[in-house]
Amino acid sequence: MQVLHVCSEIFPLLKTGGLADVVGALPAAQIAEGTDTRVLVPGFPDIKKGIANTKVVAKLNTFAGDVELLFGLFDGVGIYIIDAPDLYDRPGSPYHDESQYAYVDNYLRFALLGWMGCEMGCGLDTWWRPDVVHAHDWHAGLACAYLAARGRPAKSVFTVHNLAYQGLFAAKHLDEIQLPPSFFDMHGLEFFGQISYLKAGLFFADHITAVSPTYAREITLAEFGYGMEDLLRQRHMEGRLTGILNGVDPNIWDPAQDLLLTARYNRDVLDAKQENKRQLQITMGLKIDDKVPIFAVVSRLTKQKGLDLVLEALPGLLEQGGQLVLLGAGDAVLQQGFLAAAAEYPGQVGVQIGYHEAFSHRIMGGADVIMVPSRFEPCGLTQLYGLKYGTLPLVRRTGGLADTVFDSSLENLADGVASGFAFEDSNAWSLLRAIRRAFVLWSRPSLWRYVQRQAMAMDFSWQVAAVAYRDLYQRLL
Repeated sequence: MQVLHVCSEIFPLLKTGGLADVVGALPAAQIAEGTDTRVLVPGFPDIKKGIANTKVVAKLNTFAGDVELLFGLFDGVGIYIIDAPDLYDRPGSPYHDESQYAYVDNYLRFALLGWMGCEMGCGLDTWWRPDVVHAHDWHAGLACAYLAARGRPAKSVFTVHNLAYQGLFAAKHLDEIQLPPSFFDMHGLEFFGQISYLKAGLFFADHITAVSPTYAREITLAEFGYGMEDLLRQRHMEGRLTGILNGVDPNIWDPAQDLLLTARYNRDVLDAKQENKRQLQITMGLKIDDKVPIFAVVSRLTKQKGLDLVLEALPGLLEQGGQLVLLGAGDAVLQQGFLAAAAEYPGQVGVQIGYHEAFSHRIMGGADVIMVPSRFEPCGLTQLYGLKYGTLPLVRRTGGLADTVFDSSLENLADGVASGFAFEDSNAWSLLRAIRRAFVLWSRPSLWRYVQRQAMAMDFSWQVAAVAYRDLYQRLL
């Protein structure tokens, strides 16, 4: 069985969010499980730089101009690169210019990604042809539509990583991106008068997956569906919507092997975690004290992530004797709020605006609690890293957070499944109650250590997800 992933970014070559982590790890896990897996990505500068010794597979004249399809290997995975410099060779992120404005031709840039995914399904590479084209998020959604327009030469799977981002473009572009006029319909890719690349994936894919079982249920509800809930409910009733939980790459996230940590440790030898904590307190200008718990946030700063609630609850957290470390960037009001808190509470609050992959490891290794109070969270990887590092997650019970973190209630402690702290309602009072429960557990060191070891023993390996995807592909074929 041959599978092609179609996506816009891949870790460690290019990353703006969790999508890159998934595509950076899942194909290798699938190969290890016996599935012949490759990846198709746009030729962004960082990707082309990171893959040496590529060869030209095909030269095409497309609706987006002349294009070369390149092929190379990265960490044992075959990578196809769409080389179209006029479209992809730009500064800024894959989606925005340096002033954070979306590129005006994004409709064309990502239509080409989907179109090339379909061409691969039709046999563009005469030496390797996928049985399944697996498209990720709105950037690759049109792959499913193009495959449908060509009579479905390969099966298609569409994975929703975050339904909030929909890839909406003007209807006038339909001719230019060479899709049949009949596809611009409510029963197609039309969404309130626009083309939705996300809806193209949801409507035309042979099967839809979401990145956690709870998120797969939530997106069939109006609260989480962003206008797509009726379509998703229908897909669910047809048996064409499944939740498959993301995993953690142990080659990158493993406290026993992580060279970015000051001291390495495992679930049997946790004392070394204290040295990481001490270094984190020094780096962030906090009072050095191993008796106080460090609560950490590593996140994009958005309201979706519930970080306004953290600001609201912060005085209560500090009154109980805790410290806060934050690494992230995003909403200007939230950035200013956290910087003001760092100025108001020196020695208790440390804030680093921006994102640094290496520093996120040091925070995960040194903090005691990692906070993910999201209003919605398709899967979430941060809490999985926290579990792996014995940094107990404090989460809102939604999406993948609900599937992976079990509150340290008396019942869960007795049953040996407690792994963190979870709260229901998206408000500061509910968050503060969970913070209070964390302090109560912290005051009982042997019980805290017991929950740490429970958390670190949980299996969120990509092998589990790879097997689930393989079973899904086999059912489709």
